Amino acid sequence: MTMNRFGMLLLAAVTAAGVSGCATKNYVKSQTAPLIEHTGQLEDKTAANGRAIRDTDDRAQAGIKQAQGAADSATQNAQNAAKSAGDAETAANDAVHRASSLDSVVKGLDNYKQMADVTVTFGFDKAVLTQDDKEQLDSFAAQLGSAKSYILEVTGGTDSTGPAQYNYDLSQRRADAVVQYLASKYNIPAHRFYLIGIGEDKEVAPNDTPEGRKKNRRVEVQLLTNMSDAAPAGAQGSGR
Repeated sequence: MTMNRFGMLLLAAVTAAGVSGCATKNYVKSQTAPLIEHTGQLEDKTAANGRAIRDTDDRAQAGIKQAQGAADSATQNAQNAAKSAGDAETAANDAVHRASSLDSVVKGLDNYKQMADVTVTFGFDKAVLTQDDKEQLDSFAAQLGSAKSYILEVTGGTDSTGPAQYNYDLSQRRADAVVQYLASKYNIPAHRFYLIGIGEDKEVAPNDTPEGRKKNRRVEVQLLTNMSDAAPAGAQGSGR
């Protein structure tokens, strides 16, 4: 009887211990679960804050690059504007100088005499010198070595085909072609040239025939000098 009571007491003690241990684990678990959950939330917030910081930094860097690009562009535009202004001022000064120089020449034109001349013709709608044109200009330029105080009057012309404004531009290009050839090959300074592009305004032959139109597609060059004792030289016109 005593042994049975002892066994029952022992069993009760063991059961109580087991129940107590289980209760302790459940208590611990109930206490730590919120901490784990809170820690997870903190980690999520930390990660979100990190992403937000990186995103803000990326936007800031992009803004800085954009602002720097705009500043560089503004600087370049300012430099271009300054250069354009400088070029315009230089061109204006050159124009004034040219006008003054031309004015002084025009006032003394009565003292100039024609020493020689040459005429070269061009193909339809062309402004390129042929080999024959260059040979004629070479013969004409051979006289410049002995000329003193001279100017070269270069007059470009066209036939009547096409719009008037286009013909003015074409006649100017033809005169430019002659000037560039003479200036580059014979080192003639720019101030000795006086170009006139007359387009179709001053024809030298009727424009109603192919031969007449060919003669009007020309550039005439006159050697003028104000040396009173200079003897006139023979004309070098092509006669075409």
